[in-house]
Amino acid sequence: MAKTLSKRALKELDRDESIERLRAIFDGDDKPTIYTILRHASDSGMSRDISLLYVKGKEIYHLNYSVACALGDRLVSRNGSDAIRVHGAGMDMGFHLVYSLSSVLYAGQDRAGYVLSHRWL
Repeated sequence: MAKTLSKRALKELDRDESIERLRAIFDGDDKPTIYTILRHASDSGMSRDISLLYVKGKEIYHLNYSVACALGDRLVSRNGSDAIRVHGAGMDMGFHLVYSLSSVLYAGQDRAGYVLSHRWL
């Protein structure tokens, strides 16, 4: 009889798989650049919906789902585009998102938050 995993265990498994998937995508690139697209800003300015893309060779990777899983952030869909909802204000939230991702993917390395670079589209 197959053992079923709890909801929490499934979420942790999905997070771990997303981290490995993202590391594999960025493997071989000395300074991967993540491109961010602002999809929506709330009227109050306290949250933003941001999409993430990565270009490697001739391939474009849509990273939203994997990044949301890796960071435990909320994935939202609006006007046909999905994005990660980021809360807060007073700083570059695209940079914050990429810095947080880099910190998770490369934890334990010196200056782990700066392994990935960021650019707005």
